[in-house]
Amino acid sequence: MTEEDDGAGEHTDAGSLDAELVRHYNDGETIENLAKHYALSYRKVRTVLLAAGVTLRPPKIPLPPTPPGLVNAYLAGRSIRQLAAIHGMSYDQTRRVLLAEGVVLRPRGRQ
Repeated sequence: MTEEDDGAGEHTDAGSLDAELVRHYNDGETIENLAKHYALSYRKVRTVLLAAGVTLRPPKIPLPPTPPGLVNAYLAGRSIRQLAAIHGMSYDQTRRVLLAEGVVLRPRGRQ
């Protein structure tokens, strides 16, 4: 990486920029935000992190807002499949929303 790559012109060498990217990523910053801040491509930041031996976090899947009544309907006995159909969501999305809301899911199938 050269000084031109960092975009900010505040780094004297590639090693210091690489170390800074690693430090910020390990502190919880996203690759997208690092790329934007340093005027680098997503791919360039990712490549630097991987070359430094950083284990990348899995991408977070954005969840849709929880539809009103979804949790209460599940707790009242509706199935995830029923709720998915009612709210126009996939089964997996509905399940992830319920889990994100802290709902303890019932065992699969009728018991």
